[in-house]
Amino acid sequence: MNIDHLEAFMYVVQLKSIHKAAEALFLSQPTVTARIKTLEQDLGIELFYRKGRSVTLSEEGKAFIPYAEQIIRTYQQGKKLLKKEEHPEEIVIGANLITSQYFMPFVLPFLKKARPELRFKFISSSNEILLEKLLHKQVDIAFMKDITHRGVQKHEVLNNEVKLVVYPGHSFQYQEKISVQQLADEPLVFFECGAFDWNLVYHLFEVASTQPKIEFLVDHLEVAKSVILSKNGIGFLPSLSIKDELQRGELVEIDVSHILQINQHIFVTHLNNGFALPSVLEDILMFVKDFENQKVFL
Repeated sequence: MNIDHLEAFMYVVQLKSIHKAAEALFLSQPTVTARIKTLEQDLGIELFYRKGRSVTLSEEGKAFIPYAEQIIRTYQQGKKLLKKEEHPEEIVIGANLITSQYFMPFVLPFLKKARPELRFKFISSSNEILLEKLLHKQVDIAFMKDITHRGVQKHEVLNNEVKLVVYPGHSFQYQEKISVQQLADEPLVFFECGAFDWNLVYHLFEVASTQPKIEFLVDHLEVAKSVILSKNGIGFLPSLSIKDELQRGELVEIDVSHILQINQHIFVTHLNNGFALPSVLEDILMFVKDFENQKVFL
């Protein structure tokens, strides 16, 4: 019995399609079909009923699922143990750039304290590369923006809404509602690196038939934030990057929900066939809740 055949079986079970399983595994459809047939021959049972392109689990196939899951889990754990004889079991966590800078420095020590028997490896990269690494099993868990892929499960964890912020004492701080024209008249700092859809901001001014006064166009969050802190402009920044400054009163959030809302979330993702240590995922979800409620770092 080949572990690849078992994984192909579980992907077909979860995605309910050989075609979708092949896509998620980066294999051809005939290869996945051949692996399923070989597994059926080894077991001496029919795992699926086939009708055209659709597949339906047989009763024997349903009964085999927990055994396949256990074999895969045991194999993955054993492989890690043998590969790192002198090291504890390793969990590889990836995160996109914003999450890496503003959230991971806190979550990693927490995880190590909660799970001292584990070793944590961390990778920071773009959302696209993280997805690729996740699908190729080079990363166990990834924090990234919302994605849609048949081979991946996701859990919404962090609110990274984009907010308009100004320095204390700015005139906007004392106004109930600002207009698009008032916003356009202010020196703006635009942080633009693909982290969120700046087209929404540009469209805001286009609809109002006005031109924003963009004084600074930067591709680094800390630079953009520093310009605002030095009272040389105002700007839209993702909330993870300004959490501490808002708490300390060094920056002031301005409500612009009446003219613009840029909602974005960070998701923790893993492969459809599960995560070898679900308790670690539970620890992460619990810690994120505390972080969002500001219970950990005040």
